[in-house]
Amino acid sequence: MTWPAASNIEKRSLSLQWVDFRRRLQRWLVPAWLGSLRSTKPRSDGWGFDRGRPVDRYYIDSFLEEHSKDIHGRVLEILNCEYTRRFGSRVDQADILDIDPANQQATVVADLAAADSINDDSFDCFILTQTLQLIYDVRSAIVHAHRILRPGGVLLVTIPAVSRLAGEGYTDYWRFTPASCARLFGEIFGPDDVTITAYGNVLSAVAFLEGMACEELSKWELDVIDERYPVLLTIRAVKK
Repeated sequence: MTWPAASNIEKRSLSLQWVDFRRRLQRWLVPAWLGSLRSTKPRSDGWGFDRGRPVDRYYIDSFLEEHSKDIHGRVLEILNCEYTRRFGSRVDQADILDIDPANQQATVVADLAAADSINDDSFDCFILTQTLQLIYDVRSAIVHAHRILRPGGVLLVTIPAVSRLAGEGYTDYWRFTPASCARLFGEIFGPDDVTITAYGNVLSAVAFLEGMACEELSKWELDVIDERYPVLLTIRAVKK
């Protein structure tokens, strides 16, 4: 006795059942225990500062510590000179750039995207952390950053790949990828003088969005780099 051939509809039904079974099996073998994270609100709405040190700050510190030898001579930093003090060596002068004239620490008041008032070839190092996402004309800001560096000067940049939006009163325009950074900085500094590094992985990205502190993850968990899931991108660009 021969059975009639299965119709296309029957074959498709069996295929979908097999796919569904494989998916259920995968969920059983690798369960996703969300626990207290199963909420539409983050653990902290303040980046994690109220719980410890934010995850992105761990990566910023790692980047600047690795390139501490670049932070020398006359150094420019955004908002304050905290990183210059912590990581600089042989610093002759620490300048602070801010668009807000109310910042009494600022030695240079200017909009980086229109910073014609800053002289060419002024600085040996420019520490530009977590700022470019707040500037709409980001290319112009990078052009000015290049212009105000002395020949051989180094621009040290950190920018978010994954992050909540900045709070009230701020403009938050961009998130970046390694490809966009390569184009933006390579066109201005030259591709051979730009080094881009991704920091983070899917776990640290989730932790950062949740507002967890880096102290709530192990060093091993923080230090795993998965370039598909960057939390932070860093750029070291050298002016010829």
